[in-house]
Order: sequence, then structure tokens, then C-alpha cells
Amino acid sequence: MLKTIKIENFRSFQSFELQQLGRVNLLVGKNNIGKTSILEAIQLLCSRNNLEPLRQTMTNRSEYFFDDERSERRLRLGQSQDLDVRHLFYDHEIELGSKFSITGTNGNIQEGVIVSIEERKISSKEPLNSSPEFPDDEVPDALKELDFSIKWNYGREEKPWRLPLSANGGLPIEDYTRQLRRDTKNSAPKIQFITSSSLGTEKMIELFDQIVLTPEEKLVEQALHRIDSKIQRIAPVSSRKSRYSLDSRGGFFVLLSGNQRVPIGSMGDGIWRILGLVLAIVCAKDGYLFVDEIDTGLHFTAMSDMWKMIWETAKRLNVQVFATTHNSDCWTSLASIAEQQDATEDGIRIHRIEKGKDTSVVFTEPQIVIAAEREIEVR
Repeated sequence: MLKTIKIENFRSFQSFELQQLGRVNLLVGKNNIGKTSILEAIQLLCSRNNLEPLRQTMTNRSEYFFDDERSERRLRLGQSQDLDVRHLFYDHEIELGSKFSITGTNGNIQEGVIVSIEERKISSKEPLNSSPEFPDDEVPDALKELDFSIKWNYGREEKPWRLPLSANGGLPIEDYTRQLRRDTKNSAPKIQFITSSSLGTEKMIELFDQIVLTPEEKLVEQALHRIDSKIQRIAPVSSRKSRYSLDSRGGFFVLLSGNQRVPIGSMGDGIWRILGLVLAIVCAKDGYLFVDEIDTGLHFTAMSDMWKMIWETAKRLNVQVFATTHNSDCWTSLASIAEQQDATEDGIRIHRIEKGKDTSVVFTEPQIVIAAEREIEVR
């Protein structure tokens, strides 16, 4: 498990540190304080030679160019827009020498990722054009001069990847996602990043396919049964037989007590959300689960069961959880788990993020319980 995280010059953080990380970590704080950015930073640290999480993060934020000539040409060729990497750096500006880093301690191992803007060194044997849609004589000068350099360190020094930037600071990241692969000798842990809008039917079926006929499939059924004791089993529906189910909340049937088979869409938003969370955590075995606004779609009466499922599954499958919330019921429900469970073994933590402070305010299990009992606001 990660024990500490330090972020420098990444997004809205010039310098920020998380300490005393536990098995389950809930980030709280005001809107626009950077909670989601912290999740993204830790995800990037854990991704290890895999640019796909970075591409997904920036695409979800619409951080790409729409109006420059290069991006228009890529769109005509059926390719995606260049990503605007300026938004990854503090103050949304880059120049030669700009750098951000995310570092952490994982046991006795120091891990880190360092991203910098560097001058490109071109040898006489190296082709000037690494972007296949441009002839050599049409490559912008800046494309030959600046690189997006990214280097992961996880217990040993790694050679940095240098990716050419366009004149406006754009990165055609799809050109490189196939090249940057996980190190087969030191592979990255499994990562699941869940947002309030990411749990669509296709994604849910994809996650379910990863655990079919495994012990984790039983964990999913047990979690749903805890929320609704009538639920006995769950199974996905073939999209060819039920294409309409892929257009909204659907794609699954549940078997209720009495052998009653019903579509999951008729069970309510809470069951759908719990299904998504449990699928994500079991698919993050021996890795990390990131959940932005974990309380979305859940009534306060279901939150204690949700946290109990998260805590028990995280311990059983060796998953470290990072989540955010604005909801008072969400953190007080976590307090009940901290009081009832043997949480001190691995640790349940609340981290309050405050504007202008370079470290989080940490609440340990006893402090969380006292805050809930005395109605002390931790958000």
C-alpha cells in the first residue's frame, strides 16, 4: 500500500502531500479544491509505462484542441485531437523546463513519476518527423524542438519516454499509447477509476466478463445480497438479444428469491451503483480503486452497507481505495465502519483538503468516530 504521496506542480497544486494513508482513504473538502486532481495524480503514479489512464483523464476533462489546424487535420483523418498538456501543469502554462512530479512511498520502496518539457535532441540518423500524417517538410519547427518527457521510477531508474509536442503544446497521445506498455518484468498494479458518469452498461459488462466463473463473481452476488436480501444471482444480457438495454441502465438480470427473474433496471439506482462499485473493486485485486463522488446515487441508508462492502473486499483482495465525497452522510457512515470493524489493522482515513495548505488534515479511526459522535464537521 501507498503510505505517503507528494504532488508538485500538478494541476492546481504547487506542492501538496498526503500522509498516513490507509487501506481506505476518503478525501473531503470544498468544491474546486482539487480532490479529483489528487485521484488523477495517484492514478498516474501507479500506471507505470502506460499512457492510457492519462489519455482517459484528459479526454474526460475535454483537455484537447478544437480550433488549431493540426487538430482539424487529424479529425479529417479520423484521428483524435491533440491533448493540451498545459492543463497538467500548475497555472496551466508550460515552457522549456516546466516539470511536475508525483512521488510516494510504498512499503520501503520509493515510487515516482516525473513529467517535464525538454528540448528535443535530434541526431543525424533520427528522422525529423515522428508524426506520420505530416511530410518532413511540413513539420512545425516547435515539433522538432520540444518533447513531453515522462519517466516512472518504481524501485529502479527507468529511461524516460520522450514524446514530440506540436507547436501549440499539443500531444497526439494515441500515436504513443501502443508504444508505452507496462513493463512485463515489473508490471503495473490493476487500477480502476470510477466517476459519477463512467459506469455505463458496456463498461459494467466488460468488468463482469473479467470475473465470470471466478471466486470474485461470488463476492459480487454477496455484496448485492447485502443491499437487497432478495437478490440471489446476477447475469449479463447478450447485447444481440437485448440491444435496448445498452442504451441506459440495464444489461443485467437479477434472480430474486422465489426464482423471479427481473431486469436490474427495475431495482433502482442504488443497486446499479453498488453493482458498479463492487465490480470495480474486485477487478482491482492487488491494486487500486479510485472513486470520484462515491456517494452518487446512494441513499444515506445504503451507505453503511456500501462502506462495509468496500472495507471487507479491500482487505480480502488487497485493494487500496481512494474516494471523494461532499456528503455528510457518506463520512459519518464510514465512521460507523471504523467503530465496528477492526479497522486499525490497515487503516481507515479521512483527509480534508484545504485551500492554501500543503498537507491534508488527517483523521484516523478514533478521531473519525469521535467527530461523528460529537457532530464535528470534518469536511
